[in-house]
Amino acid sequence: MAYHSLIDRISPVLRRPGFWIILALMALITIPHYNSGLQHPAFLSQLITDLHITRHTFERILYLAPIIWAGYIFGWRGSLFFSMVAVACMVPHVVIFSNPPLQAAFEIGAVIIIGNVITLLFVSMRRERQYRTRFEEIQQDLKVSEERYRSLFEQAIDGIWIHDLEGNFLSANKATAKMIDCRREDLYRKNVKDFLSEESLALANRIRSRLLNNEPVEQPYEQRVLRSDGSVAYIQLATSVVLDKGKPVGFQHIARDITEQKVMNENLRFYLKQATMAQEEERKRISHELHDETIQALVVLSRQLDAMALNDGLSEETKRHLEELWQQTDSILQGVRRLSQDLRPAAIDRLGLLPAVQWLASEVTNHSKIATKVDIVGEEHRLPEEVAIALFRIIQEALRNIWRHSGATSAEITLEFTMDRTKITIHDNGRGFVIAGKVGELAKQGKLGLVGMQERAQLIGGTISVESGPSQGTTITVEAPG
Repeated sequence: MAYHSLIDRISPVLRRPGFWIILALMALITIPHYNSGLQHPAFLSQLITDLHITRHTFERILYLAPIIWAGYIFGWRGSLFFSMVAVACMVPHVVIFSNPPLQAAFEIGAVIIIGNVITLLFVSMRRERQYRTRFEEIQQDLKVSEERYRSLFEQAIDGIWIHDLEGNFLSANKATAKMIDCRREDLYRKNVKDFLSEESLALANRIRSRLLNNEPVEQPYEQRVLRSDGSVAYIQLATSVVLDKGKPVGFQHIARDITEQKVMNENLRFYLKQATMAQEEERKRISHELHDETIQALVVLSRQLDAMALNDGLSEETKRHLEELWQQTDSILQGVRRLSQDLRPAAIDRLGLLPAVQWLASEVTNHSKIATKVDIVGEEHRLPEEVAIALFRIIQEALRNIWRHSGATSAEITLEFTMDRTKITIHDNGRGFVIAGKVGELAKQGKLGLVGMQERAQLIGGTISVESGPSQGTTITVEAPG
């Protein structure tokens, strides 16, 4: 195995012409070194005389040429190999012919040392040249990369800027200047605090503190900035820490202007709110008409039928027929009264949310046989009509879903009142379901009731969350101001 490995390493060297040329050169030097009858050219003989050295000393010096050449071509290994070859060529002459041999051995040592030292210089110079070439290539790559980054930075449609730990702008692209309506050259004389309200600055400080403490930050987040002309811009922002030698020196931001989208969403939310209010007003009107007109008329009709049935002059068959009509009328009356309550419970207008929820729970228990109870945490207080109606509709829709789809045998509604928030939790012990994605994505699964509940919660500035799983029941949590 080692033998084959050695052959594999030597074979490429043996195939190179330079190897054999150096061997040939060494042979040309060695032949006259052992054959004194061969004369050097006249100019070399004169050179030897001028240098005051012997012929054999000069010939030993000539061995420097193949040693240095080998080092130049093959590196220090080549120089070492041919140094050994040169020693093998010169030592027999020293032993056999040199007198004194010590001087000749010294000359051989000097040739070997000088040849390898020069080789090491060549190797060092070659490596330095390679390092310099590689360094220049890296510099060029960095320059190209920097130019590309600069181009991306400048042409990005999103605003990108960097500021130091004090908030002073260090770099910003054109999109940033356009987003906050400020010239770039003016930005470098400003601080991010100049574009933030107190509320926005507080949010920025919280994000800054979390990032510096390596705490998780939900990104992108929404921020509100003030333009140079005093108008407000809404941006979606992602922030990261800029490090230098492991220490934070600033922050980089990537922002997208969502002002138009925000305005459109607010307008859409406003129209939806108005439509919902109009719907509730219509429900209220229809409920009152049913109560004041239809129900009253049915009550009168029911009493008339009852009075007629008490007439002794009627036959038993007629009385029985009137009794059936009275029962049908009473059944219709109960249905209309229930419909009127579903449209707009009178309790919510007169007494508030809690009595309306308690009535709703009793209705669900009576008609669906699902044991539904209401728990109260904290001290109840009267909520604004808009908030109370929205929360009631959410609870109503949740109980309707439990009744129709869950297969539950019990449900629990918990109302938790605090000074400025109301939290409602609806839990059932039904079959549950798999939640894929966020609540807003449930429309694709056909769960439009949950989506409608979320929309109502958003209209009053609230939030909604759903927890469920197969055979684990479902828990819906709503939080709203008020």
